[in-house]
Amino acid sequence: MPRAASGLRFACASLLCLVLASLRAHADTADEAARIGSLGVEQQVQWLSQSAASGALTKLDDAQLVALFRTLDTRTLPRYLQAGSGDFASYEFTMRRRERIKGKWPKRDDHMLVRVTREPLRIYAKWLPDGAHAGQEVIYDDSKRPDQLYGHLGGFLGVVPMWASVNGALARAQSNHSIRELGIDAITQRFIDEGRKFAEAGITKPSNIEVKTIDGLRVVALTYETTEGQPAFYAKKEVLGLDLERPLFRTLESYDNDGEVFESVVFERIEAKAFDDLTFDPKNPDYRF
Repeated sequence: MPRAASGLRFACASLLCLVLASLRAHADTADEAARIGSLGVEQQVQWLSQSAASGALTKLDDAQLVALFRTLDTRTLPRYLQAGSGDFASYEFTMRRRERIKGKWPKRDDHMLVRVTREPLRIYAKWLPDGAHAGQEVIYDDSKRPDQLYGHLGGFLGVVPMWASVNGALARAQSNHSIRELGIDAITQRFIDEGRKFAEAGITKPSNIEVKTIDGLRVVALTYETTEGQPAFYAKKEVLGLDLERPLFRTLESYDNDGEVFESVVFERIEAKAFDDLTFDPKNPDYRF
């Protein structure tokens, strides 16, 4: 047999082996996804928690992750997020955030360092130098002044730190949210609350599931879209990026009824951390109050 023909036959045989291997892999993925999909909700939550903590989720390829999340019961993800929320009773994170305020989309995102405790709810936030509103700082302590925050937030407050209402014009000048909603808990709770309304509207599954890499973060992106939109729902469409190692959302994009993004959030780094009382005290010498 000519050498060229022999080489062609070998190449075809190798290609066939690759195709068969790929088919077997897809079959195995489908079987595993079906097996997980047949489990009860609490079993799915347990499997998801263990797979995230062990790093098994991160080892799945994009197709495997999409197949897996398509099979999950609609009640599993909210339960998974709730079950893992205790891991973040006290934590620090950095985030990038943009919000459309009075119809205007900011040219630069806010880059923030935030420290949070949940019981009581206490928050320290600092706007970092490479983002919008650099140098601003605020402190909130629900156990002391639940209706007020302390800080300098641009304008007059940018010169003289002072107390202001958490729902006042100054506090809401740069965000549609209260400082009490600054953190991963608020996004998780909104997802759970919106999920109940989705179910009442007959929306039981995400309209799209894909794997994305956003600012270097690989997430499972879950898209939820309603026909009615605002004001019945928080957004006409939301795309939530689920962390593959911990029970939390790392990214968020919210769209209005015209299809325009009105909010974008990326949690860059999240670290469980204990804080002392000085962390939430304006007299902390590390702060610029």
